[in-house]
Amino acid sequence: MNYKKAFSGKRILVLGGTGSIGSVIVKELLKCNPKQVRVFSRDESKHQELLFSVGDNTKLRSLIGDIRDRDRLSFAMRGIDIVFNAAAMKHVPLCEYNPFEAVKTNVYGTQNILDTALEHNVEKVITISTDKAAEPNSTLGATKLLAEKLTSAANAYSGNRRTRFATVRFGNVLGSSNSLLPIIRRQVLAGKPVTITDSRMTRFIMPTESAVHLVFEATAIMKGGEIFVLKMPSVSIEDLIKTYVELVCEETGSKKKVRYVYIGKRPGEKVHEKLLNEHEAEYVREAKRIFVIPNVAHPAGAKGVAPKRNLKPAQTSSYHSGDARKLTRKEIKDLLRELAL
Repeated sequence: MNYKKAFSGKRILVLGGTGSIGSVIVKELLKCNPKQVRVFSRDESKHQELLFSVGDNTKLRSLIGDIRDRDRLSFAMRGIDIVFNAAAMKHVPLCEYNPFEAVKTNVYGTQNILDTALEHNVEKVITISTDKAAEPNSTLGATKLLAEKLTSAANAYSGNRRTRFATVRFGNVLGSSNSLLPIIRRQVLAGKPVTITDSRMTRFIMPTESAVHLVFEATAIMKGGEIFVLKMPSVSIEDLIKTYVELVCEETGSKKKVRYVYIGKRPGEKVHEKLLNEHEAEYVREAKRIFVIPNVAHPAGAKGVAPKRNLKPAQTSSYHSGDARKLTRKEIKDLLRELAL
């Protein structure tokens, strides 16, 4: 799909725009001839890193701010057409140990964004969510589920405004900051044992650029209230770690035997993740690369919004990383080499 038409000439705000997902959204948007891209983040150093990586671009604006601060959000959203919300607390253990803070960012922060978007008559707001919201058993999953619910419900408050809200939900992105692979690399280079949580554990994975392109696809076709679920391959975490260790050792020429230590699940973690739960599967429709969960709280519900896109009912009872097709060790190695991780 050609996204340039959807974003050409638009003023776009990327919240959490210096993070792993947000920064790629920013870089891809700059290729689509927008009128302006505003990057909103509380991390001053990451703003500098993004500006350095993008180079001199007159369409880029850097705004220091936190989505908890409604006044600052209101300033950032003046004249904006499209908002991507990639700002969140997103690490499972940190959210478990700091639940009040997770609620302030992921729930109250989302509410600030939705209210402010309505005030400024923004055209579209897209909330970036996680597979952990599909059937939550952690603080992160629970707060992101609430963020999804708030986003869908906001469509009922738009009245005569043009503003529409939707969510995009996906699993892990490879190579994101403070994610699994950078940690494994540091352990190998330091000569330390490599930690594996559980040999049974599986996860959905996707390269960041692929995830962002599907976010753009969802943005282009959204009508309001949907949750777009990206179809992602699954991996055994043990296979992913051991394959990546092989590549790091090849790269560094290390002949040392790597020792693996199994440490068990961390607080709030699951053995497998779901991108769709059984309740959502009753209503979900699908295209080639995405599932679409309509806003079943909307009066039109599952019988209204989704069929207008000529999407077929999905033949699935859930979408589970333990049951999904898993990448082989060779496929994992090819993917990691392609991404130069």
